[in-house]
Parts: sequence; C-alpha cells; structure tokens
Amino acid sequence: MSKPFTDPNCIFCKMVSGEIPVKPLLENSHAIVIADINPQAPIHALAIPKHHVPSFAALTPADADILTSVMFAAGEFARSQGLDSSGYRLNINHGVNGGQTVGHLHVHILGGRKMTWPPG
Repeated sequence: MSKPFTDPNCIFCKMVSGEIPVKPLLENSHAIVIADINPQAPIHALAIPKHHVPSFAALTPADADILTSVMFAAGEFARSQGLDSSGYRLNINHGVNGGQTVGHLHVHILGGRKMTWPPG
C-alpha cells in the first residue's frame, strides 16, 4: 500500500486524522470502527479505512490490504459484541442509488436484531 492518503474535505478522513474527535471502538493498522450516528439496529457501527478510498468501485488490486483490514476489523468488532453466535449483517453502499452518503469507503456492521430481506 502506498502512504496513507486523506482527502481534506472528507468527514471520515477528518475523523481518522483526529481533526474531528471520535472514540474508536476498535482499531487496526488500516481501519477504525466507530459507532454509527444514525443507528439502524441495536448495534450499528462503521468500519472505515484510514486510507481515503472514495467508494467500493474505486478499489484496485493494490488496495487489497486495505479492504482485508477493514473486513477483519468489522468481523473482530462483531465478535467483540457477541454477534458471531446470533448473526449480523455487513453492508457496503456504493453510489447514490446504493445509499452511499459519505464519499469514503466504509462497511456497516449491523446486529442485535433479526435482519429482514430485501433490506430496502
């Protein structure tokens, strides 16, 4: 991976850099997990890469370690909340029609209730 890239206009980059204070629920070398400010389940957190990637579609093969770290962080957080036995949902939104509201790749971790299908 190249050196971490941040976008000075990105709210998630500002959180990762400490410019906007957040309390990470979990952190690894490439990702942080924070609580979602608009929870849609009893447990709803976001796994956010420390490196700015605008969306899932912007990932390249060179970003494999970023995506792997984000997914491992999501799984580790879910386990720490005891969700591995009951189940949980990981969700990545892409683009306007996909529901992406922040232009920085992130994974929603939702649990603590039965999820329905289709999701929305």
